Amino acid sequence: MDNVTFLSNGLEIAGHLHRPLGAPRGAIVVGHPGTAVKEQTAGEYARRLAEQGFVTLAFDAAYQGESAGLPRGLEDPAQRVEDIRAAVTFLGEERVGVLGICASGGYGLAATGSDPRIKAFAAVSLADISRQFRFGADGTQDPAVLQGLLAHDLDGSFPLFPADEEQARAGGPHVFEGWEYYRTPRGEHPRSAQTLTWNSVGRIAAFDAFRTAGLVADRPVLFVAGREAVTSWMSVEAFQNLNGPKEFHWVEGATHVDLYDRYVPQVTDRVAEFFAANL
Repeated sequence: MDNVTFLSNGLEIAGHLHRPLGAPRGAIVVGHPGTAVKEQTAGEYARRLAEQGFVTLAFDAAYQGESAGLPRGLEDPAQRVEDIRAAVTFLGEERVGVLGICASGGYGLAATGSDPRIKAFAAVSLADISRQFRFGADGTQDPAVLQGLLAHDLDGSFPLFPADEEQARAGGPHVFEGWEYYRTPRGEHPRSAQTLTWNSVGRIAAFDAFRTAGLVADRPVLFVAGREAVTSWMSVEAFQNLNGPKEFHWVEGATHVDLYDRYVPQVTDRVAEFFAANL
């Protein structure tokens, strides 16, 4: 693994570049979930895909992790899409695919629709961050919640996770598993985001990850979702918006966050099979 940097809209992005032992089967940009860093699930998928013959690049989003950008903790969907496009430029390969995990599934879909250099796209536990803020992870949240967030003063930051296990469990299974992954030894990392800036909310509200889905056209797409994931409705909706070659793979018994760590080997095998056939 090599530490690398590249520019995205003038900001220095920090990445980990993994190379296979033999001749590469293609190159894959791996995008992390909305609050994660490259050392967490994106890095694990990148490492395993490199073992299966691909050049892979996992990186920290601008304003987060080891990448540049102020204010820290800003979540800017347009910048996140540009980060993926800049990673494609950095790889400089003719056969490039994108793997997006959680929020990067939405960002990766938008990047694929707007960048014909991306030859194939796969998403694991896809989430559109705008839909999640508007409708909640399970799609049942009152839209008035987002209106309240938009009315907040833009200064400062807000916490992403409950303060402790008791509060996390009170929030329901999805809130608890997110807290458990990011705030306990299961998956925590000191550089993963614990807060987002309030001025992220307006950017998120104006974004629609599925808006360019029609521009994906005839490029192949794979979605992987846990059968028990409350977020899977977003994968289904995105899948229905695509008109070209597409595959949907359900992981029985898995939740959204389970695909970050507990099912990585089998999901990697499925993703590697997809990219091997389409890059």
